[in-house]
Amino acid sequence: MGPHPAVAAIRLAVRRVLHDILNDHRASGAHPDPTTAERPPSPLVLVACSGGADSMALASALAFEAPKLGIRAGGVTVDHGLQPGSDLRADEVVLRLRELGLDPVESVAVSVGRDGGPEAAARDARYAALDTLAERHGATAVLLGHTRDDQAETVLLGLARGSGIRSLSGMAAVSGAGGRYRRPFLALDRQTARKACMVQSLPVWDDPHNADPAYTRSRLRHEGLPALEKALGKGVVEALARTAQLSRDDADALDAWASQAEASVRDAAGQLECTKLHVLPPAVRRRILRRAAIEAGAPAGSLFARHIEEVDRLITGWRGQGAINLPGKVVAQRQGGRLVIRQG
Repeated sequence: MGPHPAVAAIRLAVRRVLHDILNDHRASGAHPDPTTAERPPSPLVLVACSGGADSMALASALAFEAPKLGIRAGGVTVDHGLQPGSDLRADEVVLRLRELGLDPVESVAVSVGRDGGPEAAARDARYAALDTLAERHGATAVLLGHTRDDQAETVLLGLARGSGIRSLSGMAAVSGAGGRYRRPFLALDRQTARKACMVQSLPVWDDPHNADPAYTRSRLRHEGLPALEKALGKGVVEALARTAQLSRDDADALDAWASQAEASVRDAAGQLECTKLHVLPPAVRRRILRRAAIEAGAPAGSLFARHIEEVDRLITGWRGQGAINLPGKVVAQRQGGRLVIRQG
């Protein structure tokens, strides 16, 4: 008799991602040298685990699948320090990961700032810690337990902010430097992960922040999405996740177009020429403007669609207006038919 369908589903999702990681590892040249007796170490894959159902299901599947492929599997948990006893909770997660057979396993405490709000600040601190740990351990990849439900929430948040098609594309299955972050569960729902933990008797921790209405994502999860499903019927989550993939395909194509077009709209000195920018499709032109603003020092996470629209008007609605101030003390200004974007 095979494993429970939920367990089989999460193991299959992880197995596919591990095969991809292994293929990437081999393609990168990390394979044995036939002229020597030495073999390089097998790739190390870490799972980022909070102790919740999604990441515990992911950790158990990694521990089961990795040894069969000759992959080393470890785990990491991040203590954000936002709740009393969070350090004890992190210690419990470390113990659970070790009981699954993962090695190395580590807990790291971070200091969460305030930039961008509590959710964004916690996310920034978490990814910075994961990057540091992955580099220190020489990990090939870090697995994240985001599910189809998380993807749907991300798409709705992007829609509400009016952030454009890239925001609607949600979370990528592969992201980070060198494809470090992998999300095996984007096609699986949250209930599948929870059921997999239940049938395997895996203890899980439900973060009270996930039910706290003070947090935007929590309100969306417990109020917004249920209201949409009540009004529109079941299938909203699946439709939003499908929208994410379609949007990502479109955004990737437009990004590639913008990259190719950028050289053609710069003069010999590298300055952006307004007349050449004007004839480009708006979606392509604005991508070039956004990239130029980021290269000048504007933080990508603070650069919103409204900022780029204001800069765009220097090209499409020129009436002698003054400079546009952007995040990061970057200034965009039209000078003699050229668009100059630089540190103010």
